[in-house]
Amino acid sequence: MAELKPQSLMDVYEQALAHDPALAAALSANQAAQELIEQGKALYRPVVNFNAGVNASRTEIAFNNLASPFKGGVQTFEGYNYGVEARQPIFRKENLVQMGQAQTQVSQADKQLNLSQQDLIVRTTQTYFDVLIAQDKIDLINAQKAAILSQLDQAKANFDAGLSTITDVNEAQARYDLIVAQAMAAINGLQIAERALQAITGAIPQRLAMVKTDLKPHSLEQGMEKWLAVAVQNNLNLQIHQDTVTYSEQEIDRAKAGHLPTVDAVASYNDTYTNGGQFGFGNDLKNGTIGLQLQIPLYQGGATSSRVRQAILNKQKALDDVALARRQTELETQRAYLNLNTSIAQVNAYEQAVTSSQSQVASTRKGYDVGIRTSIDVLNAQQQLFAAKRDLLQARYDYLVNIIRLKAAAGVVTETDLADINQQLVR
Repeated sequence: MAELKPQSLMDVYEQALAHDPALAAALSANQAAQELIEQGKALYRPVVNFNAGVNASRTEIAFNNLASPFKGGVQTFEGYNYGVEARQPIFRKENLVQMGQAQTQVSQADKQLNLSQQDLIVRTTQTYFDVLIAQDKIDLINAQKAAILSQLDQAKANFDAGLSTITDVNEAQARYDLIVAQAMAAINGLQIAERALQAITGAIPQRLAMVKTDLKPHSLEQGMEKWLAVAVQNNLNLQIHQDTVTYSEQEIDRAKAGHLPTVDAVASYNDTYTNGGQFGFGNDLKNGTIGLQLQIPLYQGGATSSRVRQAILNKQKALDDVALARRQTELETQRAYLNLNTSIAQVNAYEQAVTSSQSQVASTRKGYDVGIRTSIDVLNAQQQLFAAKRDLLQARYDYLVNIIRLKAAAGVVTETDLADINQQLVR
């Protein structure tokens, strides 16, 4: 049976594009928002209504002290009517503003969809490497468990031969029992990480491509101030809040339009028929009209002025939200920049730490063999080596994730960046 080919970061991302419910919801919301444009255009298109009715009437009339040619008493008759009315707005400032608001809302929806796509890139990258570090922890713990078990067997043999004390055996046994407990926790951590990735892709990953062991981090070419300038210009969350300011300004104009007159062109046709009436005869009336209708608002109880004041206050809130979003964007960019710089330095430092720890383990073993080092010294050196290896792997993953996080904070992360990270994996 052929060995299962490991999934790369791009493979997992393709799955996420097809199955992530958050992105699917954002796409549906965006498609729904596109309809606002058509609804805005409809505000300045003709409105045509058809109406019809049928009725039956019963009346009773009596003429008092009056000679009348009409017959009194009870009359019953039926009738029907139908008509068509067409209304074409000529001037409605409120409708014009609403058309502009629809475009602003669609602009926000487009940015929100792009933001969801960027968020998916970040979430996929983070969860991918969360699974990798969880797998690495299990591998390192198993290797450490094998080393401790070997040391335990050697301590028991030396104790049986009278070459060491029971303390060495007990120390090795305690370390072994502890590493067994840590192995169970690591397995649980892997299952949690896999379920987190499943929530995005819809499937538990079987095997993931590992990061190249010769990964060399690249120092940042641009300083923090440059990244901050890029973030202020391109961060989508900040742009969405800026669109909210635009929308609130339009809302002020729409509220003020409540003071302005409206002009409509109106055309109608009505046909009314009855076969009788209270005076004994019916009628068949056909009527068609066409003209202009002017409506001037004089007083509406102060509601229009109140809506204007409300819109002005909402604009101030939107401006405050922009200021808050700008500060959050700058903070996130600074944090991502510093984290990336730190992870670059950590990779280099932990690589040296692994080399030093390997030398320490070798020298400690030699000292133990000649009797100048104890079993505890060997166990401590081994533990330090495995901790350095774990920290090196974590630093490499953090480095790759922080690249994506910095570009996401600046609003410039794309699938190309994900493909660049994918090049650092071993297929």
